[in-house]
Amino acid sequence: MSDSLPQGVELTSLDETFRNDPYTLLERLREAAPVHEDTQLKRFICTRHDDVKNLLRDKDLFTDPRKANAGSFAREFLIRDNEEPSMLFMDEPDHRRLRSLVTKPFTPAAVESWRPRIRAVIRRILDDIDSAEFDLIEHFAGPVPAIVIAEMLGIDPHMHGQFKRWSSLAVKVSFNPFPSEEDLQAGRAAMNQLESFFRTEIESRRAALGSDLISDMIRAEEAGEKLSVEEIVGQCNLLLVAGNVTTSDLIGNSIKALLDNPDQLTRLRERPDLIQNTVEEALRFDSPVTNSGRIANRDFELAGCPIKKGESLMTSLAAANRDPAVYPHPNKFDIEREDTHHQSFGGGRHLCLGAHLARLEVQEAILALLDRYPNLSHSEKGYAYASIPSFRGLSFFWVSR
Repeated sequence: MSDSLPQGVELTSLDETFRNDPYTLLERLREAAPVHEDTQLKRFICTRHDDVKNLLRDKDLFTDPRKANAGSFAREFLIRDNEEPSMLFMDEPDHRRLRSLVTKPFTPAAVESWRPRIRAVIRRILDDIDSAEFDLIEHFAGPVPAIVIAEMLGIDPHMHGQFKRWSSLAVKVSFNPFPSEEDLQAGRAAMNQLESFFRTEIESRRAALGSDLISDMIRAEEAGEKLSVEEIVGQCNLLLVAGNVTTSDLIGNSIKALLDNPDQLTRLRERPDLIQNTVEEALRFDSPVTNSGRIANRDFELAGCPIKKGESLMTSLAAANRDPAVYPHPNKFDIEREDTHHQSFGGGRHLCLGAHLARLEVQEAILALLDRYPNLSHSEKGYAYASIPSFRGLSFFWVSR
């Protein structure tokens, strides 16, 4: 490890340099120390594609932060208020049981059945945009997944705006190791309001089951197992807090990559059949989730670096996705790239449950936006990246139509 390499907050989006361009710094790490010991936050950061891929698919590594060593990153920053971990941080057999009970609505076939309704949501949102310049995040990328998830959950349309506010406040706390006291209080209040809201919704569904996700989770049964109220609330929160924000970020990142690369934008307009490849390339090029994590279940060595049982391993998805050993010209956004495989949805048993839904939403959002606005371009009002660690997205992004 070199003393000149960054440590701690310098390796998060709380740092302005990293927030605006994480890739230059991650390239330095990958070349100088592909397994970099972050002595300040007590974690090992892995940046090579194959190391990241293998760690994410290692069935023996832990994800439950309660199994991490005292003082290590996962133990210190991923546990709050002695709460039970969400499915994101569960190990077997609990993870397998819970995932088997909630996976059915997120299969490719089930998600595809939602395409017409998602198209209708996107059209309604575009119809509400009436100014020559607008913030793509506030008026489009943010509302699309918030409303889609709310509709899938069977929530009253009048609650959609409140849903977005609650989820935005909650994510500042759920995934930020250094929240301000103000954010902490607001985030906890939002989570409490969400929990209360969902408990009420669950009770009303029990009286009259519908065709929504909450009703599906109440009905869910696998090998005699059912979901508890707490587990249904947890899944609803996870959908809102994790799925909502990441899909918003992916829409924003994808549109920015296209506007930054006019030749690629022109190519997509000429060949809309490239939309699937475009979204996969956007996921590789500028992933909305930059890190995932595992906890060592044993002593082992990685790239010459000794790892002790209980240590926190941070797999940099952003670095893996731009590893030149795997991707020719990795810093080029190329919607006709032949190999657009990426690590952005994680891997192994924790492969993102909502991956199919995110892909569909972003494909439809991009095509509808470009069709509605043939002259879409950057606005002089500019853009700024948000400062939520492990996420990469724009807090605002002004465009002209």
